[in-house]
Amino acid sequence: MSSLTDHQIGSASDGSVSSESGRADALDMGPRKNTGASDVVASVAELAAEQARAGGMQLLGEGGLLQQLTRHLLQEALEAEMDEHLASTAEPGRSARKGGNARNGYRMKTVMTEAGPVTLEVPRDRAGTFEPKVVPRHARRTEGLDNLVVSLTAKGLTSGEIVAHLAEVYGMATSKETVSTITDRVLEGMAEWRTRPLDAVYPVLFVDAVNIKVRDGQVANRPVYVVLGVTADGYRDILGLWTSSGGEGAKYWQSVLTEIKNRGVKDCLILICDGLAGLPDAVAQVWPQTVVQTCIVHLLRNSFRYTSKRDWAAVARDLKPVYTAPNEQAALDRFAEFAAAWEATYPAVVRLWEKAWAEMVPFLAFDAEIRKIICTTNAIESVNSRYRRAAGACGHFPNDQAALKRLYLATLALDPTGRGRQRWSNRWMAALNAFDIAFDGRLSAGRA
Repeated sequence: MSSLTDHQIGSASDGSVSSESGRADALDMGPRKNTGASDVVASVAELAAEQARAGGMQLLGEGGLLQQLTRHLLQEALEAEMDEHLASTAEPGRSARKGGNARNGYRMKTVMTEAGPVTLEVPRDRAGTFEPKVVPRHARRTEGLDNLVVSLTAKGLTSGEIVAHLAEVYGMATSKETVSTITDRVLEGMAEWRTRPLDAVYPVLFVDAVNIKVRDGQVANRPVYVVLGVTADGYRDILGLWTSSGGEGAKYWQSVLTEIKNRGVKDCLILICDGLAGLPDAVAQVWPQTVVQTCIVHLLRNSFRYTSKRDWAAVARDLKPVYTAPNEQAALDRFAEFAAAWEATYPAVVRLWEKAWAEMVPFLAFDAEIRKIICTTNAIESVNSRYRRAAGACGHFPNDQAALKRLYLATLALDPTGRGRQRWSNRWMAALNAFDIAFDGRLSAGRA
């Protein structure tokens, strides 16, 4: 069987055969005749039949059908590009024998593709003006391979796991440094994503932190803050990711919220967080009308930290009437009853609820549809779990940028099918209708 890469070779500029091709078709100065799709299919079918007779058909890896097909298609694309180039640069009255531009042999080049390593013969021309687009001059990888590596990284694989996967499945030898170089391509896209324009109004913003490990002199936990918005149509929109090495505070949060405001967010109806220091004060400065709500679930979890495990059920039972009360006065009455029963045993729990009271009670002023949605940060917890899994697979990061790159790639992979987007819209529809009434049309401005 003839090789899939056999094709006619043009002559060198001096009439001799190109030393890199080692073939004898020395004086063919005309355009090369492409093999054609039918011949490609026939060649692949012949190779498949030969592999089957030998005991099995191999699709991936060295010598596999996909590798052979990829090699042949790329080779044919290069030949077609050269034909087009010669036709576009031809000078009237100057044939190849009279010094016009013509084919000038080949140079060998190995390219890493998503089907494995492929060795190509890149055509050259006498004038040296041919610049292939399908496999650019200095490219050693195809865009498809780069996209594959980025996709595997987004799904949580480490650089070492990706190297092992490419070697096992595609017979491809690469390195962790190469994988890191490929994923660095997304940094420009990440910068654009972090500065993109946002909607004018968000009914709800969730703010939470994911702790990652960064090696800054020594390995230490570093919070990455996630701001997730629900759009006026009920869709999820992750506004951005922020790191902080200097701790939280009103000044830090004002800079984050001001950045969000400068990207187009004129109003936010409710902002839900988990007791982040300084955030309520910053919200009051940036969006004075915004209601700040503490996550009830996190408040309960924090309460259990000060409680003996044997009393968890009883404490939870006595706290439930507080956060399910019909209004703030009823909640105060139920909390007084809780304090009378438990303050002697767990004074820290009482102090915790008293300190968080101003940010705990706002949701009591809304109807059940809004309460159910805003009393917790569960909407962002599923996102955070994906972030923790992506970050945990790496152990720790050399710097903040590496960590943000990893989490940005995880963000791109959150909803690959798009079904999650529709589920979000369905879940939020009833609450959004209630928001329109409760906030006097401020949400309608976001739909305009």
